[in-house]
Amino acid sequence: MEVATQLLGVGSRIKHPAHGQGVVIRLHGAAYEICFMTYGIKMIGKDYDGFEIIEAIPAEEVMTYTEAERSLMRILKNWSDISSKVEMGDRWNDGVMILKPSDPSLKAKEIPLDNFFHKIVMVRDRLRVMEQRINSSKSLTDEEKVNLQQYLTRIYGSLTTFNVFFKYKADHFVGEKTS
Repeated sequence: MEVATQLLGVGSRIKHPAHGQGVVIRLHGAAYEICFMTYGIKMIGKDYDGFEIIEAIPAEEVMTYTEAERSLMRILKNWSDISSKVEMGDRWNDGVMILKPSDPSLKAKEIPLDNFFHKIVMVRDRLRVMEQRINSSKSLTDEEKVNLQQYLTRIYGSLTTFNVFFKYKADHFVGEKTS
């Protein structure tokens, strides 16, 4: 990592001491517009030298909004837990999950299936991000990566019960495959 001394382009990744990791999303005359995962969009002066450059993309003279949007989408897709819309099977639309305790004096709880499904998708997406971070880690040995991958595979296997909710097979959880 290097300290910022060059003009950064849209898509450059930086690490700010207070805001954490961010991505340059727009250039202004004297400042960068940077999107931080935790703190949102902040303006940082181009002459500020307190952040580190993780990945520098050369600044281009002219970039259209569409090009910037594509660049940002690519970065967010690769480095965050933001994902594309995953559809629930049609038969579950407007459905309700009812949790009924065995004790008749206790009240049952109803949960809309779309809320429950959303939480399942969030778990899946966060597991995928964890998997990417394990694979790209420079501090883990190959043996440690394999061991952690085995745990992830078992977690995915435990979650295959929920595949019944997914509309498309491509979105399913897949655990260990038997030969």
